[in-house]
Amino acid sequence: MAIALTVGFAVVEAIGGWLSGSLALLSDAGHMVTDGAALAIAFFAQRMAMRPPSERASYGYARAEVLGAFINALLMLGIVAWIAIEAVRRLLAPGPVAGGTVIVVAAGGLAINMFCAWLLMKSRSLNARAALLHVMGDMLGSVAAIVAGGVIAATGWLPIDPILSLFVGVLILRSTWMLLRTSTRVLMEGVPEHLSYEEIGHALCTLPGVAAVHDLHVWHVAAHRAALSAHIVIQDASAWPETLASAQRLLGERYGIDHVTLQPSWHAPVRGRRFIPLTPIGGSDKPHLH
Repeated sequence: MAIALTVGFAVVEAIGGWLSGSLALLSDAGHMVTDGAALAIAFFAQRMAMRPPSERASYGYARAEVLGAFINALLMLGIVAWIAIEAVRRLLAPGPVAGGTVIVVAAGGLAINMFCAWLLMKSRSLNARAALLHVMGDMLGSVAAIVAGGVIAATGWLPIDPILSLFVGVLILRSTWMLLRTSTRVLMEGVPEHLSYEEIGHALCTLPGVAAVHDLHVWHVAAHRAALSAHIVIQDASAWPETLASAQRLLGERYGIDHVTLQPSWHAPVRGRRFIPLTPIGGSDKPHLH
């Protein structure tokens, strides 16, 4: 429904922008076209994310939603760049704008965007958040177009149209950058922002029977699901089942990590390769990271 409404009204808005000469309307129509693409990408990615694991994708396809969000963020960066270039051109060479037409068409676009945003707010996925970002950008664009049309109709001051377009572009750029940073972190298997790498490592070291933790890795499996793997140096091999259960309970209850792979060992980590000791080294009483 959101795809059909967005693409359909984008055509109406593009025609209105062309007839009225309004950059604000044309930029909003451009937003709505990318919104349609964004919603289509989101829909496809969401369907892919629901597929179960397979022989070729042992983790499943949960990251499809993150990839969709990443692509949508790149699309938004392109739109912001186009708005900035066109706005500067309009500031240097203003053209006639029909303020009344702008107000009517932009008001219709605002209503459509508000309804689509209401539909998308029901989902918590990063992918839906990316699509919602597009729609929220369109809502800002519609409001800017309404204001621009009103100012032009009342005063005839044409620069307000490209100025408000630039203002909306800056607002969209900030949210787009944050989304691009988040999706890139997930795709690069970075540590989730809400988790502390050092804190998790030291918490594991406090468990009874644990002598050291090394090769600790924490990453995103999907946008809202983290995974962890580590080597645990234990003091008593016979106590490993209890230590493993304690570690799984700690990671699940305190940090919300339910995909855990822990490997026990009875010797110090091999020197000469990258490792992460998290217990006292060289007689120091304070655990530290290397």
